[in-house]
Amino acid sequence: MKNNTMQDSIEQKKAIAAIATPVGEGGIAVIRVSGKNAITKVNSVFKGKDIEAQKSHTVHFGKIIDKQGLPVDEVLATIFRSPKSYTGEDTVEISCHGGVLVTQKVLETILDAGVQAAEAGEFTQRAFLNGKMDLDQAEAVADIIHAKSVKAVDAAHQQLEGRLGEHIKKFRQQIIDATAMVELELDFIEEDVEFANKEQLMKLLVDVSTEINSLLETYESGRLVKDGVKTVLIGRPNAGKSTLLNTLVGSDRAIVTDIAGTTRDTIDVDWNYEGLLFKLIDTAGLRETDDVVEAEGVKRSQKAFEQADLVIYLKDLSHAFTTEERAEINEFQQRAGETPFILIGTKADIEQENEWRTEFDLKISALSGDAINTLKATLKERALENKHYDASSLLVTSSRHRDALKKANEQVQAAIHGLNMGMTGDFLSIDLRAALNALGTITGEITNEHILDSIFSRFCIGK
Repeated sequence: MKNNTMQDSIEQKKAIAAIATPVGEGGIAVIRVSGKNAITKVNSVFKGKDIEAQKSHTVHFGKIIDKQGLPVDEVLATIFRSPKSYTGEDTVEISCHGGVLVTQKVLETILDAGVQAAEAGEFTQRAFLNGKMDLDQAEAVADIIHAKSVKAVDAAHQQLEGRLGEHIKKFRQQIIDATAMVELELDFIEEDVEFANKEQLMKLLVDVSTEINSLLETYESGRLVKDGVKTVLIGRPNAGKSTLLNTLVGSDRAIVTDIAGTTRDTIDVDWNYEGLLFKLIDTAGLRETDDVVEAEGVKRSQKAFEQADLVIYLKDLSHAFTTEERAEINEFQQRAGETPFILIGTKADIEQENEWRTEFDLKISALSGDAINTLKATLKERALENKHYDASSLLVTSSRHRDALKKANEQVQAAIHGLNMGMTGDFLSIDLRAALNALGTITGEITNEHILDSIFSRFCIGK
């Protein structure tokens, strides 16, 4: 009886279908069908047991039959009845052989039965709309799919498990309590009755603001974990930038020659180290040049430097320092500002005597492998320096969530300021309700079509 009540509360829209696994050659492929009459429609092209009569969470062998009654493929049909499915709707997942043509033919047969082709992210969007997950959890699904490092997967799993939502709901409840204290007093304003203890209200709001700030401080680490550390290799021509990139990634991704100016454009390569993604960017050697193509490469090098999360300046130790090089290094160190800047001496195995006293972070030889492991550890350490990072703590990884938290905190701060200034409860209530709305956009209590379109456009079809 309880299940029937729950099932009635789920909005079952028109049945949709899509291939849920990557298209290509493989052992199996999965086609997901979900929505109103999904089981009935699949049953109309399924030869085997009457799957309409089968229980939820059961698997059945049979064949998919086309309009002419000809077999398309032997399949396994897994039944999930509402509300106990990913979307909350009646769902069938069909496992067929993994060839491109046969998978497409199975999908076309299902679509011919009156099922609509799914849009990108439509299954997860239905899961959110049917209350199977909060909006932040739905976003975590996309983050897991797109994750390129172990730490990015871990951060997304924390969000998918509802840890961020727990914090947001706690903040909202605290603000709701504060709002109730203020608005209850407003109801009895003519009787001059005071319900809100000002000291208690102030402490509650200060505590909320402090906790929101603590969560906001994790964003920079969360951004690096999710998107990767944009690591730019800069220096003079033939300083060893391309050689170092190839050494770190373990393959010849960048062309290496003795000819200065070989690298004409930036080269981006993903590299994982101890679960953290580094987006290595090899750049054109910095120098004045009349070559139009090389000059454009140098211009792009400068742009990459400005957008970097981590800068590695490489100096070829086989050549003595020049006054220009020394000035260039000082300039880049100053321009880097708060961006971590690492000065690396390359070709340490053939280092020349130098009258310039320069403190290198490391001296390496990519050819012999000297200090390369130390360099890798240094890159990770410097990338996360001064960041609020703990492998076990919750990280804010989404700029949307950061912006909502900042807006909520600004409104809480406005209420604190108003309380200090002796403002009346009606003004305090406006700020507190604005904070509630901002937090509600994270979990989906407050949302609109624009937010949903923006979020679910990131999803692949079939998820």
